[in-house]
Order: sequence, then structure tokens, then C-alpha cells
Amino acid sequence: MAKVLLLTNTQGASADVLPALGLLQHAIKVLPLEASVLIDAPVMDLIFIDARREFPKAKSLSRLMSSTGVEAPIIAITTEGGLTAISADWEITDVILDSAGPAEVDARIRLAVDSQVYALEALQGASKEIRQGDVVIDENTYTAKIRGNSLDLTFKEFELLKFLAQHPGRVFTRAQLLQEIWGYDYFGGTRTVDVHIRRLRSKLGPEFESIIGTVRNVGYRFTVQNAGRESVSELV
Repeated sequence: MAKVLLLTNTQGASADVLPALGLLQHAIKVLPLEASVLIDAPVMDLIFIDARREFPKAKSLSRLMSSTGVEAPIIAITTEGGLTAISADWEITDVILDSAGPAEVDARIRLAVDSQVYALEALQGASKEIRQGDVVIDENTYTAKIRGNSLDLTFKEFELLKFLAQHPGRVFTRAQLLQEIWGYDYFGGTRTVDVHIRRLRSKLGPEFESIIGTVRNVGYRFTVQNAGRESVSELV
């Protein structure tokens, strides 16, 4: 079962946009077709964008998501007549008709998500190592090193570092990190994230603590360092 985000301004949500989607067992979250929702949007396996009517807005938003590091596959939903307006410069993964049946919708979701997973695995290599600058994270052994020195991390600290390192440069709110690392059923507040970030930075040490950057009034992101210098200057 995939976590699916549907971006639409239609009041009837998935039932009116892509009726077959509601007949499947995927977890569906519906948000408005607005750029502002991306600030605090959950990390999803796949994103459907409603391109049946608001073509300029749908195109602009799909391009924005692609340029800001949203890694989930993006599938545009349109009518048969709208297919002529879809082109490569939309920077989407796929396009589907709003009249598509459940079997086709499910197949498109599985293919898009599986292709993304295979692509990430190919980039990371069979060893499941994540390399960002001086940081090396091994998912198989649950170890993390900086310049060859092992970090003594708890499970949650390791998962937090790994998740951020998998999305370098992308900003995550505290709520997003809480959801991804601690899960939907965790009842603690976002203060938990701040505490773990502080402990993680302490273990990274003075030279490398800034790789976990704070973006004021938003959240945190991983910043790759080169020769001990930050590559993103606006971190605070």
C-alpha cells in the first residue's frame, strides 16, 4: 500500500478527480493545489496533481516540486482533451486520464513507486551506503561515520541523520520529521525533534554540527560540507 498525496482544488476530492483511486487500498491524503501546502506536506510515495482544468497552476506547481527537491513521482491527472497540453516541460513522471479504471491506476502507482525505489537503490549501491561529503551512513550495519570516525548514535538519532542525509538540501518541518521518524501513532510533541537534533549535533561535534542546518521558522535540513565549509550559506 502506497502513501499517495492528491493535490486538487475540487471539493469532492478523489471521488471527483480520479474516481478509481478511492476504490483502491492506498492511503490517500488530499491537499489544495497550492504551492503553500508543500511547506508542511508529508513525505509521500507518490503525488497526483489535478491537471484537468487549472493547467497553468498545475504545470507551475509540478515544475516547482521538481526544482525544490520533491523526490516522489508526480502523475498528472487530466481529461482526454487535456492530453495535448501535457509536455516534457511539466517535469512529471507520468500522466493518467481521470476515467482510468482501478487496475490501471494501481498499475501506474506501482510502476512509478517501484521505479523510484530502484533508482534510489542504484544510486546508493548494493551496500546501502549513503555518502554525503564526509558523512558515510551504512543502512545494513546501522553505522554512521565522519571522516572514518564512528558516531555513537541511538536508533532514533541514526534514523534522523539517515533521513536528512537522504534528502540533502531539502527542508523538513518538525512535524514532517516527527511523522517520518517516530510514526503516525506517536503522541509526543515536535519538541522531541528539537531534543534529538540537539543531541545529534553534539555527537557530530563542533566541526560538523552545522551539517544539520536550522531554517528559521521552518525546520531542518542536511547540508553537505566540503573541506569543513557549508555549501548552503543561508543556514542560521
